[in-house]
Amino acid sequence: MSPAQRHPTLADVAERAGVSPSTVSRTMRGLTSVSPEVRARVERAARELNFAISRQASSLVTGRTGVMAVLVPTLDSWFMGAALSSLGPLLRRAGMELTVYVVPDLDERAAFFERLPARRNADALLVFCFDLTSEETTRLDDLGMPVIYISQHVEGRPSVYVDDVAGACKATRHLINLGHRRIAFAHTTNARGFSFSSRERLLGYQQALTEAGIPLDDDLIVTTPPRDKRGTTQAVGNLLSLREPPTAIFAEQDELAASLILSLRTVQIEVPERISVLGFDDQLMAEWLDLSTVAQSPADMGRAAAELALELINDPGADREQHIVLPTHLILRGTAAPPQSPQGEQEISGQPSGTARPI
Repeated sequence: MSPAQRHPTLADVAERAGVSPSTVSRTMRGLTSVSPEVRARVERAARELNFAISRQASSLVTGRTGVMAVLVPTLDSWFMGAALSSLGPLLRRAGMELTVYVVPDLDERAAFFERLPARRNADALLVFCFDLTSEETTRLDDLGMPVIYISQHVEGRPSVYVDDVAGACKATRHLINLGHRRIAFAHTTNARGFSFSSRERLLGYQQALTEAGIPLDDDLIVTTPPRDKRGTTQAVGNLLSLREPPTAIFAEQDELAASLILSLRTVQIEVPERISVLGFDDQLMAEWLDLSTVAQSPADMGRAAAELALELINDPGADREQHIVLPTHLILRGTAAPPQSPQGEQEISGQPSGTARPI
């Protein structure tokens, strides 16, 4: 059987190029010991024979798989989609492939950490948005490969994230500077893997209030299950039933902010005339809704994590405890404005006060 009638081998390429099989191997691995003239001959022969070296064969020589793995709690989120999409071009340029492990529930999570399927199947692992136990973190330490944590700060391990505390503090200060003193904080419960950011954003909100001398009020902190219209309606009802309702709400995510705006407008509470709303993320929906928000870039986070992983793969001496902190930016749009004047001042000025139907 001729080479054209079967899958070409390394020996076939060597014969056509007039070199030894070991020279073909060195060329395919990108080693600099091969001269440009010989490299050109080998690459031409490989193209003519439609030859491609298998990853299995390559890994036997280099000890690498040519694969980067990611561990995620879900694929059903704006953040995850944007971050993973940014990995493709970078990994293609590096000649690597991507393997995704999704562990959406406790059973699959336990199975992953018991088997650690990435151990022999990847050169590095990117861990997205997980609140890991100390046992799970130690388990990943035993993988024997670079493990990079994304959207979370993990002490003593390479991490890429934004400063959620600073971003939330920036957002809350903006509302304070507009004149708001009754500012609520809305966050989600049971969000798969995202509670690290939620806790940090709550801390930033509280820090800004304390700096401004505004007492903390637990009644102004409301929680709702993610993507739960009824839960959001109840949270809004709790806020509006307070003796002193808030004049502004800072939501930990744009999706939650959008749901809050819908619930408020359903009961004829105009945004921002009666209550200002400010989000966090700067998803595409934020621009559509003219939502003021704190912008972060999951695409930049994904790229930075992949670049760090490649550095750790290729340089054993690289810093394996470095943290990369990316900036956030306050995006001012139309859902945040100074608070309405008190009832008495409205009547003096002749401006009608807003009305609302009870929830």
